[in-house]
Amino acid sequence: MIVPDTIWQPDLSGAGRAKYKALAQAIRNAIASGSLAQGAKLPPVRDLAYRAGITPGTVARAYGILTDEGLLVAEVGRGTFVSGPARKTRKAETPLLHAVDEETADFRSSRVPDVGQGVIIDETLIRLAQSRRRPHISYPTAETDFDARQAVVDWIGQGRLGPIGADDVVLANGAQNGCILALQDILHGPQPVILAEELAYPGTRHAARLLRAKVVGVAMDEEGIIPEALVEAYRKHGGQVLITAAEVHSPTTVKTGYARKKAIAAVAERFGFSIIEDDCHTTGSTDVPCYRAILPRQSYYVSALTKSVSGALRFGYAVAPLDGGKSLRQVAQSSHYGVAQPIVDLCENLLTSGNAAQIRSDVIARTAGRVRSAVNKLGRWNIRWREDAPFVWLQLPTGWRASSFAMACAGKGVTIRPADEFALSTAMAPNAVRLAVNTCVSDMRYLQALDVMNDLLGNPDALVDG
Repeated sequence: MIVPDTIWQPDLSGAGRAKYKALAQAIRNAIASGSLAQGAKLPPVRDLAYRAGITPGTVARAYGILTDEGLLVAEVGRGTFVSGPARKTRKAETPLLHAVDEETADFRSSRVPDVGQGVIIDETLIRLAQSRRRPHISYPTAETDFDARQAVVDWIGQGRLGPIGADDVVLANGAQNGCILALQDILHGPQPVILAEELAYPGTRHAARLLRAKVVGVAMDEEGIIPEALVEAYRKHGGQVLITAAEVHSPTTVKTGYARKKAIAAVAERFGFSIIEDDCHTTGSTDVPCYRAILPRQSYYVSALTKSVSGALRFGYAVAPLDGGKSLRQVAQSSHYGVAQPIVDLCENLLTSGNAAQIRSDVIARTAGRVRSAVNKLGRWNIRWREDAPFVWLQLPTGWRASSFAMACAGKGVTIRPADEFALSTAMAPNAVRLAVNTCVSDMRYLQALDVMNDLLGNPDALVDG
């Protein structure tokens, strides 16, 4: 419920302190007295600022302090709520994807940039419809999607994964679905355990919740998962699978080198657990083999066209371990029979015609340009970046907490993703935020948003009102 004016209005008159502190204390008092019940939704930042006669930055700072204290919880797209049991029951409803209004510079979601692929996809659909290649009446089968699976093999190439063929590939409705299919092929027993980087894509938690599995975070360093920490996590918690984004880690951009991968694979081989390599953010070429090439009988590879061609297609693929294709295909057929044949045919055409490769090339160039702009604007701060990664990892300076910085940015029409949204329950969240560079706004609006963040980073006290 939203807190209506007739129930609660903060009294800041004669407070004798900075207004953000006075507002924070007024909210604490209202929660303690029961005026603000557990689960109550607080007014939007701008609304409360107008009613209380203070700036939006003051409200954002107060909300941020109380969020850090655990008294409030902020949910993107839904608002700020008084924390407690009444909110916990709704946690599973937090979406992985959300709509954004045109005026908001959304740096939260890692999207593919618009390089004209929409027109190419439309034209390809028209040509396919005119060709009348299939009647599009029957269910998709291993026979009807074979050509698309072979196209995926050619798209991936033989080098990174070791020898692969079409029978090793299972099509999926995006990379998230591909990861879930692989997990379903692996997990067994009443309380399965998934091992993952201590900072992991939120979809990992969603998948684990769906499959009633526990996720355990593994400590990382500058090159990804620490092998000794992986051994410790396995000995303490067990684990049937490690899911990892080793080439382009989200949110940190960290890349795991070949020697480190071999050490991690040796741990998996020693203890007998599987590895799922989530490679959806890799768009360019790389010289580091995937886990499937290093440990072929225990490793899965998952990716999609989402970050390189178009997220609208929902076309992903999972490559099974050596001799594991039949088992993984059975999981997919039990789940959804197969990916819709029109989408399969469309993506096959994009892959074999060269259109997908051209789109990917344009996406890589566009992403690199956006990254360079971010570095030019924010380079004086502690940032980690790569031109081939569609996001920047920003360690916040003294004076800012991730949640309060996110709220301050939101008050100025810029949304970002704080580190605690990536941190697993077993890990501590660093004081950092991820900035996805392919926000769907013009270059001018993008640069303006970077200026907003740069100004806020340099002036944490600018939000203090009075």
